[in-house]
Amino acid sequence: MQLFEHAFRNHQCFAYPTEAVFGLGCDPLSEIAMLEILRLKSRPVEKGVILIAATFEQLKPFVHIDRLPIEHQQKAFASWPGPFTWLLPKSALTPSWVSGDSDLVAVRVSNHPLVQKMCLLVGSPMVSTSANPASMEPARSGDEVCSYFGHDLLIIDGSLGEQRTPSTIINGLNLETLRA
Repeated sequence: MQLFEHAFRNHQCFAYPTEAVFGLGCDPLSEIAMLEILRLKSRPVEKGVILIAATFEQLKPFVHIDRLPIEHQQKAFASWPGPFTWLLPKSALTPSWVSGDSDLVAVRVSNHPLVQKMCLLVGSPMVSTSANPASMEPARSGDEVCSYFGHDLLIIDGSLGEQRTPSTIINGLNLETLRA
């Protein structure tokens, strides 16, 4: 965990296991690390990425959940921790390299024990985007991460969760499911 903490605090990106696939992550406030992730993935910044956290308290500075109807807030809180990503109104703290060209930011409170441990260690959410170049299948092992990105990328050792599919994505404003 020492290597992870060093990478997080020093504007570096890393790969780590999530509920279903390996993700690429970094400090969401580090433009340097985020631009490296986008370069590795050949992903346009306009698409945005997910913020993953151990608790909603870690996500609170990045969102304006109070702009949602109370029943929508309750549905989001009832789904966490778990494999549900919610699009919520972003706060002024949320960088454009995280939210892309949207006024919403994708957030999830993870139930993956390693993800929780990592976020609690640094006291922050992390960027979470699948570990794969655009149009390729997401990596499901450290070896697959290496085959995509080489051996210089820090890979946090651990097991995937029990999800077989990526998280469900729900728009918090209208409850529309964007990815089931």
